[in-house]
Amino acid sequence: MTGPADTPTGPRDPRRVQALRWLNRRGVRLLHLLDAASIYLTLWLITGALIVVRRDFNAASYSDRYAWTFAVVVLVHLAVFYFGGLYDRERRLGVRPGAAKIITAVWFASLLVGLISWLAGEYLIPRSVLVVYALLGPFSLGANRWLSRRVRLRSEGPPRVLLVGDPQTVALAEQHLVQAGEGIVVAGHSPSVVDLQQRVREAQATDVVLLDAGALEALYTSAGLADLERDGVSTLQIVRPQDSLLGLRNVGEIGGMPFVLLSAHALTPSQRRLKRWMDVVVLVVTAPITVPVGLFTTLYVAALAGRPLLFVQQRVGFEGRSYWMLKFRTMGVDAERGTGPVQAATDDPRVLPGMAWIRATRLDELPQLLNVLHGSMTIVGPRPERPEEMAAYEAAFPGYRRRHQTLPGITGLAQVYGRYHTAIEYKLGHDLHYLADWSPVVDLQIMLRTVWVIVTRRL
Repeated sequence: MTGPADTPTGPRDPRRVQALRWLNRRGVRLLHLLDAASIYLTLWLITGALIVVRRDFNAASYSDRYAWTFAVVVLVHLAVFYFGGLYDRERRLGVRPGAAKIITAVWFASLLVGLISWLAGEYLIPRSVLVVYALLGPFSLGANRWLSRRVRLRSEGPPRVLLVGDPQTVALAEQHLVQAGEGIVVAGHSPSVVDLQQRVREAQATDVVLLDAGALEALYTSAGLADLERDGVSTLQIVRPQDSLLGLRNVGEIGGMPFVLLSAHALTPSQRRLKRWMDVVVLVVTAPITVPVGLFTTLYVAALAGRPLLFVQQRVGFEGRSYWMLKFRTMGVDAERGTGPVQAATDDPRVLPGMAWIRATRLDELPQLLNVLHGSMTIVGPRPERPEEMAAYEAAFPGYRRRHQTLPGITGLAQVYGRYHTAIEYKLGHDLHYLADWSPVVDLQIMLRTVWVIVTRRL
């Protein structure tokens, strides 16, 4: 294994690195500041140019009117960029050009500014300025990201890759990387993913490149990929000719070789933030319905089941961490005393008289809205399992732990397409499909279908 190489960019400045890390820890990145300044400055430059073209030299009126509204426009853009993924930490290798993503974000933010202006009855920005900015804004934002990459290269040095595969494949890949002249340093070689995290530390690698399909399977069915991601190390998998027939998306290249970026989490940080805000909005919008229904259900359960009203049980949540899940109690207090943990079934004999319809309409799940408000659950996601069941499931179904890449949900794809008796492996297929294809639209579709399941009382 080769040792660390000198960086072509010269020695790093410890004070600069510490300053950037101090800002990052507080949620402020250089890119936030650059974008805010460039958007505000661009708006004023466009306004000034239009004043000259129109020969309207009453600049004082523009300054008095738009000095603060332009600041509001900047905040709207930064919010859209924040939830749109423009501030997610960019991988250093195999990243495709993000011009389309930047243009989409700028145009969406501009439309949002126009909508806010229409609702307020007063334009936050001259319409001509907004149209011109929608065309020119992406160029300044793209320049900011180029500058950010340059700063990162000077502060962190070039990417250092650890190649994983058989000697012949590794030699061919190393030859491509060297001949490409892209400044990528081959930090070391490894024949397999055994003790991969230790090998990465020894080589001081910033990226791992998998050249063997077997290595990918081993990483995905263990915690290896998540451990690397937690250490800030990116993992890439080479795309073989037969893989291309699967219709892979987002294929990048390194040294002329096709690669896909791997992630232990199906949802990016920006997607998780957007999903959280969707939960909050849904809780607020549906409160006039859920609060009265929750009060009625509380009185009903109190009358028929008595105390305790709630069934509190430990479940496995995000990244395998345990939490306490809430439900209205529909069974006896000691329903599992003689049997131990048992999966719920259709026409479950443990259900108390008069409580079956509460389970059929999913009203027993209402207290989990408090879990959502607390942040331990989400509205749509894989249903949580008990800790004692997890070891058996993970042993029987490789990759089962990937369900924990998002918060557990009150409802999910497995709940609207599956039933109580649906086998675990089939529910797992629904859950992993949901993680791979998540979008806000998918969540809304599942919520609407859940309403139909409740109305039809389908088990």
